[in-house]
Amino acid sequence: MATTIRSTVRGRLRWYMISYVFAGLVINYLDRASLGVALPFMGETFKLSKTEEGMILAAFFWSYDFFQLAAGWFVDRYGPRRTFTFASLWWSVFTSLTALAGSFASLFGVRLLLGVGESPAATTSAKVVGRWFPKHERALATGIWDSGSRVGGVIALPVVTGLIAWLGWRWTFVIIGLIGLLWAYGWWRTYRDPQEHPKMTEEELAYLREGGARWAGDDEGDAGRIRWRDLFRNRTIWAMMLGFFCLNMVVYFFLTFFPTYLVEERGFSLLTLGLFGALPGLVAIVGEWLGGWLADRRIARGDSLTRVRKTFISGGFLVSMVIGVAVWVPQAWMALALLSIAYAGSTFAAANIWSLPADVAPADRHVASIGGIQNFASNFAGIISPIMVGFLVDRTSSFAVPLMVISAVALLGAITYAVILRRVEPLGIPAGREA
Repeated sequence: MATTIRSTVRGRLRWYMISYVFAGLVINYLDRASLGVALPFMGETFKLSKTEEGMILAAFFWSYDFFQLAAGWFVDRYGPRRTFTFASLWWSVFTSLTALAGSFASLFGVRLLLGVGESPAATTSAKVVGRWFPKHERALATGIWDSGSRVGGVIALPVVTGLIAWLGWRWTFVIIGLIGLLWAYGWWRTYRDPQEHPKMTEEELAYLREGGARWAGDDEGDAGRIRWRDLFRNRTIWAMMLGFFCLNMVVYFFLTFFPTYLVEERGFSLLTLGLFGALPGLVAIVGEWLGGWLADRRIARGDSLTRVRKTFISGGFLVSMVIGVAVWVPQAWMALALLSIAYAGSTFAAANIWSLPADVAPADRHVASIGGIQNFASNFAGIISPIMVGFLVDRTSSFAVPLMVISAVALLGAITYAVILRRVEPLGIPAGREA
């Protein structure tokens, strides 16, 4: 018989910690998305074709993706406090240096280096959730920090367009970089692991332990001795890699060419882009929090972790397929509504996708590594998607074909999590590695 989990714990320090992570991801994605917003208004300086714009937008993802595997290992080795501080200092500096770019080559180089600094952000966040949250609160906590990326994308439109109109695009990047430096200082001062935090109560600490939080020091025994390369011998890991790639094919359209689509295909001005272009991101935030909250409720009531994760992820993918319909409707408001639904479907799934590393890690020392592995695969979409969209728009003079391709990839994602991913549980020792 299923057991219902009820929480009467009074401590709320874990929610304060995840709110700080949320703020970091807001800044992280504001930095990342700002160029996509600014590009339509930088044409007098760079005079880029759509293919060249796609290459510039993809440059970030080449370095970001290449460093994912190392970033996951780095987070597991040095912990969230040092990793997040170092990463945020790095990405903030190179965001500000974007202001000095004056050619295709210099802009390309700055974006490459920005990707290096941002590579540990998501895996560090997953590590924090693994250490600070029990299993039945993990999806909502994940939805909160990951929705920081949506908030960053949402505020990028009004903030960046407003700053450009006021100060020009160069000063816009300087100001955004300074915000990140302030956050890095606050994180270093604030974060500690649960067992070390001076404000942690014994009651909340016991609640985390009993609920299955993944802690440093839980690596003893056979699970802790599983090698990093042995993770790739599990079907679960490969399903997570393919599935997350499919999700990011949807998500990265909104982080790259979405503002250009609204301006060039739907006739949005700078003002209307700032006012209405944020709507899909706002709806996506609601979708992610809802996906996390509902999943946690089902798990707390005793539903199978496997059933909840597979159902919520695949269902979200199916909803996101309406992105392929948006290009065929005649009115701009109809397209905006459908794109909002598609984005919300993807984030509904994302709250549970980013919960998987803590769900399936054999021990705490593998949580960020698994997060880095799935994020490494997923961000090939960041490399492929903008180049594919830019290339097809140049060839067809329309966004119809690339958005139909993205819709088909979303269907593949739903099938991957429904069929290829079997059970959501800690990975066992691969055959031939038993102690």
